[in-house]
Order: sequence, then C-alpha cells, then structure tokens
Amino acid sequence: MANVLNPETESTTLNTTLETPVLEPAAELEHPARIDQPSPESTSNPESSAIQEVTLLDADALTQTAVEAEFEAASATPSAETPEVPTPAHAGAPPPEPGDDFSSALAAFEREQAAEAAAVEAYGDKIVSGKVVEQREKFLVVDVGLKSEGLLPLEQVTDHTGQVKFQSGDDIEVVIEREEPEGGYLVNYERAQRLRAWDSIEKAANDKTPIKGIVVSRVKGGLTVDIGMKAFLPGSQLEIRPVRNLDTYLGQEIEVRVIKLNKKRGNVVISRKELLEEEQNSKRSAIMEHLAEGTVLTGTVKNLTDYGAFVDLGGIDGLLHITDMSWGRLTHPRDLVNVADEIQVKVLKFDKEKQRVSLGFKQLTPDPWLDATERYPVGAKVHGRVLSVTDYGAFVELEQGIEGLVHLSEMTWSKRLKHPSKLVKPGDEVDTLVLSVNPADRRISLGMKQLLDNPWENLTDKYPQGTIVEGRVRNLTDFGAFVEIEDGIDGLVHISNLSWTKRVKHPSEVIKKGEKVKAVVLGVEPQNRRLSLGIKQLQPDVWESFFATHRVGDVVHGKVLRTAQFGAFVEIAEGVEGLCHISEAGEGGDHSKLEQGLEHDFKIIKINVEEKKVGLSLRAISGHEASRTTVERYKETAHKAPVSSSTTTLGDLVNWRKGER
Repeated sequence: MANVLNPETESTTLNTTLETPVLEPAAELEHPARIDQPSPESTSNPESSAIQEVTLLDADALTQTAVEAEFEAASATPSAETPEVPTPAHAGAPPPEPGDDFSSALAAFEREQAAEAAAVEAYGDKIVSGKVVEQREKFLVVDVGLKSEGLLPLEQVTDHTGQVKFQSGDDIEVVIEREEPEGGYLVNYERAQRLRAWDSIEKAANDKTPIKGIVVSRVKGGLTVDIGMKAFLPGSQLEIRPVRNLDTYLGQEIEVRVIKLNKKRGNVVISRKELLEEEQNSKRSAIMEHLAEGTVLTGTVKNLTDYGAFVDLGGIDGLLHITDMSWGRLTHPRDLVNVADEIQVKVLKFDKEKQRVSLGFKQLTPDPWLDATERYPVGAKVHGRVLSVTDYGAFVELEQGIEGLVHLSEMTWSKRLKHPSKLVKPGDEVDTLVLSVNPADRRISLGMKQLLDNPWENLTDKYPQGTIVEGRVRNLTDFGAFVEIEDGIDGLVHISNLSWTKRVKHPSEVIKKGEKVKAVVLGVEPQNRRLSLGIKQLQPDVWESFFATHRVGDVVHGKVLRTAQFGAFVEIAEGVEGLCHISEAGEGGDHSKLEQGLEHDFKIIKINVEEKKVGLSLRAISGHEASRTTVERYKETAHKAPVSSSTTTLGDLVNWRKGER
C-alpha cells in the first residue's frame, strides 16, 4: 500500500523494470492532502476513520489495476528499433498519458468512498429499511442499500427461547452505527426499535398509562420485557409478593407501567407491581363497603399453610382456618382445597381497622352433630371407614363430619390384642355398634366385639366349678399367673393356689411363661369376666390328711426349718409345718435346741383346722414326759441288769436318769 501512495518509488520501479516513460510526480500528487492527511471530520469521528481505512484498502486494488493498464500502454509504445507501422487517418491525435489515467481512476474511487462515508454519517439516528440476506454464526447479514452489507448481532433479534425472529428475505428496520474495520457496517435493530417506540413510551411514562409487553429473557435482578424496545423489569416490581422463580414468566404478555427512562442512554425501567397494587386497592375499597359478618363470598385459594388457607376475596385476603374447613378432621388443608381453587366461604369475623377477615367453609352446611343422637341411637349397627389408628384405638368416619372411636378394649373379646393396627388399618371398611353418643363433646363410642359372640356368656355352663382345664401360661405377675384356656378367655391362678406345701414368693418358682399347665376351675364371674383357677387343687390337701390322723397331745417328730424371734417353724409332715413358740423351747429358756436343721420330738399342744395352724412344744416333752428315745434306752439297760420287780415305774425311770447324769 505504501508503494501506491508514494509516486516517486512507484515511478522508479516502472522505469527500471518495464522501461516505460517516467510518470510525472505532479500527476500522482495531484490530491496529496486527500490521501495522506485525515480530514477534521475523520479525526473527531471514529466512524469516518473506519471508512477512511476501508477507502485506502480499496484504493490499493484500484492502483494495481491502474499500474497494469499503464504497463500495457507502455508495452504498446513503439521503440526506436521497431519498424514504423502505418496508422489510420484518424490516429493523428496524440495518445493519452498513462499518469493521467491512474490519477483519474484514483480520484474517482476516492470521491466514491467519500460520498459513501458521508452518506453513512448523514444517516445518524435515521431508521433504514433493509432486507435480511443470510444468517451467520454471530450476525444477520442485512442489505441496507450501501456498497457493503450491514451486520446485525444475533442477540438483538432472538426471542426468549433463543430463536431468531427474522429469516432470509425478511424486511427489517435498523440504524446504521459505523463501518467495521473488517468490512461491512454495524447496524442496530434495538436502537431502531427504541427510536420508533420512544415517543409512545415517553408519553406513557408522563401520563402513567399502562403498556403491554412480552417477557423475553431473564437477567440479573429481574426480567427483560419487549414493550416496543427492551425494558428492564426488576424482580421486586413483578408481583405484590416476592417471586422465587422468574423463569415461569418467560414468553408471557404482561401489562406494565414505565417508572423511569433515560433517553440519552436508552434505558427504560418498568413496574408491574404498581398496577397490581392499584388494582388491589381499588377492589379492596369496593369490597370493604359491602363486607360484613355472615356474608357469603367467592374467592380464590391463594396460599396454603399447616394451619389453614389464605383466600383472595378480590382485593383483600381472608384466613380460612383448618378448624373451619370441615366438620370432620383434616390433617392438612390440602386434603380439602388446593392453590388456585375457587371456593365459596362465609365471613365469620371482620376487623375493619386491622383489615383482617376470618372465613369459614364448614359453616355453609348444617352441623351434623345437632341431630347425631337421633341418627345414631345407642345399640345401632353402623358402617364406617377407618380414618386413623392410634395406640388406644381407631377412629371411624360414619359420615362427613361424624367420627367415632373404637377403643382397643372394644375391638375383640381377647385380651391378647396389643395394638389396633393388628386388627384394622386406615381405609378399612368396618361394621360397628354404637355404644354411646355425646353431641356436646362431639364424641361417639363404637364397639366391634359386640357384634361377635361373647365367650363369657356361656362360660359357667361350659366350665362348671371343679372342671379340670388345660391352657398356656400367658403372663406372670407378683400375685399369680394368667392361663389362657381358649381364645379370649384367661383364668387367674393366684399365688396361694400354686402349691399346698411350698411357700411360693413368686409364680415363676412353680411355673414358667408359655408353659402348658392343667388347673381346676375354682369359680366363674361372667359379669366381671373373671375365671379363678387352681393348680394345687389337682393334688390331695396334705392338711386335711394330717388333721384326720392327729389330735392335741400327740407326739410327732419334726425338723427345724427356720427360726424367728418368737420361735421356730418345724416340718412335722410333708407339706405341714408347725410353730414351736420360744416359750415352749425348753426349761430355763434354752433356745439351743431350736437351731435350724435339728430334729426333735414335739408335742402337739394346739390345732386350728380353719387357719391350718399347729402349735408345738418341746418343753412338754423334756420337762414332764420322757421321750420315746429315753424310754427305749432305759428298757435296754434294764434288760442287762436284774431288777427286783418286773414292773417299771416312773420313779425308776427318773432315778435312772438322775444316775445317768
């Protein structure tokens, strides 16, 4: 490029290599200022600089063409050695100089480029109509009627889904901004839209009138809305309440109000919240004039919480508490209503100063408990659905708003049921019997076992007293053992009825849980659902046998089992114990003979058949009567030594004992 712009260097090159006439410097420097020196406009305008650069690049190609033409012209000039060729008659005029052709072509090119640059600069903010030529990776190529085509960034013409809104051949309005160094002109679609829509937007802002737009994209802090030009909608100005997910508004047409605009920067800020608040206040004022307790209104469920639902009545929100939703039981408001549902509600309470409204839904229907006694009399068989199961029973829904409780004890005659879930579960259809109704407390007691045969009613006939039964030990307590003789029938074996002979402190000493045992029916109480059993009654009563064979004054042999401060308990027969009081222990209060494990002869001094008690005395044997052992020893001694008489007297025995000592 430097060679083209330097006439001296170019001329020198031509003279050396081509041997052509030297170009006049004056001809090539006819317009030096236009090429080498930038104009004031190009210095202050970057767009003009870009245009000038493109002009110089195009001039290079033009100069090359001029040089080739000049070379052809120089080759056609006859040299001194070439023979003269006759010329036609009209060829008398002198041929044009090659330097003049180059200068004319360059001047024409520069004039063309300068005119086009001036045309671009003259467009300014003028809207230009163009036609889409093609789509490239980052630009739309637009024919705007200039030598080069316009380049429009794709992000200016894409919708919220990322699709380009214009195709090849579509007409489009743009503003030409500048010429690009790489070639082509940068055009702006959004700027054209702003210029087209600015007057109407500015008027809407001044008059505070709403305008419609389409949400095209989500940006940091809010949304971009196309209202004829792209405007910024802050997230805080979208709804009256904060919005968490802004993406749901993409592609929607909304009505907004211009709250701020800057024409110099082309910025527009809009608000939807202002319009919604004005609409809400207008509706609130209208509804407040007619709102009163007892009024029935139609509203839209706006929000759900654990304790109720907020209903939009058209400008004012009311709370529909969960307890006022249904006469029955609800675990959560969503069991009855959902967000956006349109429902009828009744105003229960209205505070005009605080603008609080309490609503009711169940109040639109009569209270089913008012005539529950007539519809569910005691003893009636009713059908229902199990709503819930607890540790103590199951709640059964008889109708909407009426629930009854089947207590655990009223589910089955058997006592083995530990939890209601073993018998029923939520959703089960069951038949029950009404046991009691209390409308004031809104309670109905139900029973399931009453519909089954009561095994206790004919138990007396089935198991009369004295019947021997067999069952499994179901449970052990401190006072006895429960034995199940059939399903739902448990009998109690009291600890005193486990053994005739053993002093049982706990039933586990005799029987174990789960063990199969036999017992004797001692008594039946159907009304109290009690069955008394005995195990020791399977064996004969040792006390009865003892009392039948012994009387007061009899001497019995016994073994000291245990001692106490008042005496010692002595086993005088298997399973039979007697008490030797300390006063009956021996002469002079000798207690040594009542030590545990010692065996002695005792004299029965008292018998109580009812209380099964026997009183014993050791002193009566040792102090006043000879024991059988002593008599036997004396007899043996008497046989060895001769005696004066064949008859032995008590005195002889006493004297013998004194001599023995």
